[in-house]
Amino acid sequence: MQHPDRLFADPEAPLVDFRFDEAVAAVFPDMIRRSVPGYEDLVRLTGLLAARHARPGTRIYDLGCALGAALLAVRRCLQTPDVELVGVDNAPAMLARARALCAAGEPGPPVRLECRDVTEIPIERASVVILNLTLQFVDPARRLPLLERIRAGLVDGGMLLLAEKVCFANDRTDAFMTAMHEAYKRANGYSETEIARKRAALERVLRPDPPELHEDRLRMAGFTRIEPWYRCLNFAAWAAFR
Repeated sequence: MQHPDRLFADPEAPLVDFRFDEAVAAVFPDMIRRSVPGYEDLVRLTGLLAARHARPGTRIYDLGCALGAALLAVRRCLQTPDVELVGVDNAPAMLARARALCAAGEPGPPVRLECRDVTEIPIERASVVILNLTLQFVDPARRLPLLERIRAGLVDGGMLLLAEKVCFANDRTDAFMTAMHEAYKRANGYSETEIARKRAALERVLRPDPPELHEDRLRMAGFTRIEPWYRCLNFAAWAAFR
């Protein structure tokens, strides 16, 4: 059962740093649908792209898999045999719900879920690695090492699918995109209190980078081909190939 996101509606409630606990897990589908413009398309296309680049005898990893939406999208599209689906997240509450959703989903390859830090899990024999709105929560000093480990774990021609909330070096552009993102949230029923309190809760937790930095970092990690494939307001996605 899905619950409406009212986590930040009470102006008198104590405000702490955002974390993926049971309260967030319970409302996450509603939260992300109303907060991330184009999220449904992003997930559906992630599944299509990942399935198209899967190879027999390899793995598809989703690092920071949350409730498993991207993995379920992959499973719906996947026609390649002998592909292992692996989801990794460090939030037990999110993984508990992901397990239930994967078990109740459409038939397909099993999904192995691991409660681990995404910066520490081994990446082996991967044809595809998915990082959907995950890198933004990783310590900035650990972002390049993580991308280097992902590239090392990809088979030749393997693909990283990276999607992120981004900021912009140009102040006018950044202000415009921020204002439009907040307008999107208002249009989806969030109050000014909810928008402001969630922004404050995320301030020290979610640290976005400009698109140019993402592309430079991918090149530094050794990816030889980088294809921007999605953009909606201040959310962007790339396919990077080994």
